Amino acid sequence: MGCKCANNTEDGHKEDEEILKHDIENGNNENVENENNIQKIDQNLLGLNEDQKLNNKNENNLSENNDNVDEMDLNKKFENYPEKIVELINNIREDPVGYADTVEQAIENITSEPDKEDPSINRLIYKKKIKVALTKGEPVFREAIDYLRTLTPLPPLQFSKEKCIPLPDTEEEMKDPTFLRNQVRIMREKTKIDVFFKDLIKIPEISGLLMIVDDTNKNAGKKRKALLNKELKYIGVNSKFIGKTFVAYFSFSKD
Repeated sequence: MGCKCANNTEDGHKEDEEILKHDIENGNNENVENENNIQKIDQNLLGLNEDQKLNNKNENNLSENNDNVDEMDLNKKFENYPEKIVELINNIREDPVGYADTVEQAIENITSEPDKEDPSINRLIYKKKIKVALTKGEPVFREAIDYLRTLTPLPPLQFSKEKCIPLPDTEEEMKDPTFLRNQVRIMREKTKIDVFFKDLIKIPEISGLLMIVDDTNKNAGKKRKALLNKELKYIGVNSKFIGKTFVAYFSFSKD
């Protein structure tokens, strides 16, 4: 989750654009799948790759009664996600040492299970209310704990509606990297955005936890560093269900 903030040099801007392009095209934390649309982890790209065997049933996007709940009802049920996740992030920033204990307690939720397609392969997952695929598991949780315990309290992020990147309306737009790239670029013309990523976990306490742990393969640590960067002052969060798939866009800026 290496925080890659834009700078004032032309080369720096181009480098930032390339990283932003990578984030949009390949996604971040797209290490989950739902029963209607199978998605598999790409260990190298953090995106979708049919060759990767660490696929995981996305209970994140399937609430207990999702089969009988329509998109409007789901969005009503989870409409407070932005408010709750910003509150959680700020609680972590204000007491990072205390949150290290929460991460340590979460280690007991790391488990594994045989892959349905290839039972000889075990999938590493975080399981508490939902299942989310992990890459390395406990060592990364321990690393996050050690890092949190080195930090001093940080000022809270201020929520900025103007920095919220518009979400797609259809599944086709959600899967189209061009749509998202254009949305981010339009927003960057209107307001400052230094860091952007998306997340697919609908439960704030688990979303925040796994962003702090950030158990990913490429750009690992980007989310954690964004959440815990003392130079970043503003946050925009937009979220909704598109069909039965939950998606949230996060943006951060210094100004």
